[in-house]
Amino acid sequence: MNRRESLKTLVIGSLASSLVLEGCLPKEKEIIYENVWKYKYGRTPEELERDLKLLNQVFFSKEELNTIRVLANLIVPPTNEGNIDQAEVPEFIEFIVKDTPSFQGVLRDGLKWLDKTSTENFGKDFVSCSEIEQKNILDKVAFATRKKNKEEAFFSTIRNLVITGYFSSEVGIKDLGYKGNQPNVWDGVPEDILKEHGFSYKKDWNYKFLDPLKRNDIAEWDENGNLIT
Repeated sequence: MNRRESLKTLVIGSLASSLVLEGCLPKEKEIIYENVWKYKYGRTPEELERDLKLLNQVFFSKEELNTIRVLANLIVPPTNEGNIDQAEVPEFIEFIVKDTPSFQGVLRDGLKWLDKTSTENFGKDFVSCSEIEQKNILDKVAFATRKKNKEEAFFSTIRNLVITGYFSSEVGIKDLGYKGNQPNVWDGVPEDILKEHGFSYKKDWNYKFLDPLKRNDIAEWDENGNLIT
């Protein structure tokens, strides 16, 4: 089982943030709200109001979000199904840290540590490092002990957020191969099974079994009790 398959198994088993939104006009806020927070069904008016308030705040800088994007792509590399940007993982993490302030210090300090360590070891910030150099840094914190130090806690936290953000998105669910409940086209009991039990359909019987294209139609009968639709 490769690394991605392992992540899938774990998942199955268990903002435009670079813009300074506070200065937006009401119409601009509305556009941002519609684009960034698409899945707002099931929210009460109070919850929607709170979400919009959070969306109109900025926590991470553009540079920090870019580091998160690079880091997220290392944790969950792109596939034919999609990638971190399509899943809007950086935007998801931006929203979560505003919704759950306890994440803020852990992630911001961790991002600073990444750049500090990169500069000390390779003379450049984390984003500017090669993938081999980036993984060299991450290997030191990716396998946390039971008592995590703060760098290990940072990586464990952001890894969980990246995996949650990706695999709860549309492209992530496709990547998992999850289909959910889907209607089938059923054209009756197979003829060999009918014969085996001594049954058969009447010759004048038109098969009127489940058709997914008509699954929302309401059945109708004529005055003699014959099925019309």
